[in-house]
Amino acid sequence: MDATDGDGFRVGRQGWRAGVHTAAVAERAGVSAESIYKGFGTKAALAKAVFDLVIAGDDEPVPVWRRSEADAIRAEPDVRRKIMLYSRGLATRQQRSAKVQILIRDGGHTDQTLAALWQRLLAERLTGMTILGRHLIESGQLREGIELGEVRDVLWTYTAVELYELLVVERGWPLDRYADWIGQAIAAALV
Repeated sequence: MDATDGDGFRVGRQGWRAGVHTAAVAERAGVSAESIYKGFGTKAALAKAVFDLVIAGDDEPVPVWRRSEADAIRAEPDVRRKIMLYSRGLATRQQRSAKVQILIRDGGHTDQTLAALWQRLLAERLTGMTILGRHLIESGQLREGIELGEVRDVLWTYTAVELYELLVVERGWPLDRYADWIGQAIAAALV
């Protein structure tokens, strides 16, 4: 059985499903569809702008890795606590951005510009996880012999919106439980 959440997205067993058209976005924003096209050019460009806003939580032009949350992770001496700090921030970012990520991912099945955007977002996440992985390795506290490629891939997998979708959206886990589980799973795989 499907229901509609407060934002007009259909929510059912499969989570949020794309059904958003530019005209609906324009109507909700109180502007014309033409102004959306003039301002963003494509549905993918609009989706990317919305994603950037919700992932950061504001419209400041500061990348996530340069924010105070990332500073706190870098300053933390214990690698397990670093991972838990990261997973708590991840949970908050997933809560804000999951609908947009899922709409982009699922919209890519019928819209090539959204498919290309989804691949770009996956590549951006891989870059971010490489940076985080390098930082975790430099702590000297990961298990012996683990290499950056494995650390990056473990982080990239556990930070996927699909896990949030399965555990929080589908199974109804509270956000704190999800954050703790992700942190513990990452630590178990790497430390």
